[in-house]
Amino acid sequence: MVVMTPREKWTDERLDDLNEKVDNGFAQLHSDLQAVRSEVNHQVTALRTVVDARFDTFNERLESFYRVLIGAAGMVIAALIGLIGVNTF
Repeated sequence: MVVMTPREKWTDERLDDLNEKVDNGFAQLHSDLQAVRSEVNHQVTALRTVVDARFDTFNERLESFYRVLIGAAGMVIAALIGLIGVNTF
């Protein structure tokens, strides 16, 4: 097993190089995160458009069902009134 001894001296130049490398890494990370954030926002907007369209379609179908249900209830009530009227004579 090879044991490496750490360097004892860190010169200002080496520290400046390390600092620049770290700064560049964080700048690249920030840029990548901005790109991901932008793509996610775009995808969420597209998804909302699709979901809103589907909910609009669902609401239209539900309103249509309500109209049919109210019409059927009206017919049942009219039939019951008609039966009551027939039985009274």
